[in-house]
Amino acid sequence: MHQSKLSLISAFAAGLVFSLGLLASGMANPEKVLGFLDLAGVWDPSLALVMAGAIGVGLPVFQLVGARREKWRGLSLIGENIQLPTRRDIDRPLVIGSLVFGIGWGLAGFCPGPAIVATGAGAIKAVIFTAAMLAGMGIFHLLSRRQASV
Repeated sequence: MHQSKLSLISAFAAGLVFSLGLLASGMANPEKVLGFLDLAGVWDPSLALVMAGAIGVGLPVFQLVGARREKWRGLSLIGENIQLPTRRDIDRPLVIGSLVFGIGWGLAGFCPGPAIVATGAGAIKAVIFTAAMLAGMGIFHLLSRRQASV
């Protein structure tokens, strides 16, 4: 099979599994997320359990890839480049971006993945959130390009 087709099929399968996991765990429902963030009210710990499950599955894989990177020459099982982050510094853009992400998550109950899943399901709140998220990404891109050209 042609490499780009295999890559597209792999991306589709990963997105499908991720979406189904979000739906099955209820994480595409903003009320579930807001219940987790409501520490002063009726706190719902289920999001923490979903996160722990995701870390439990993902961490060993990332450790294995990191440990065997030279043997695999930085390639995935389908021959694509594995791109792990190399930066470890904490700078101003990271802190500001994290704060904006957290505030948006707390206000809307969505982060990007669940918002896209809920948008696909036709949830109006998710459509608005996704549009705002895309606008923010576009503004960031324009500002980054402008700053790079100065």
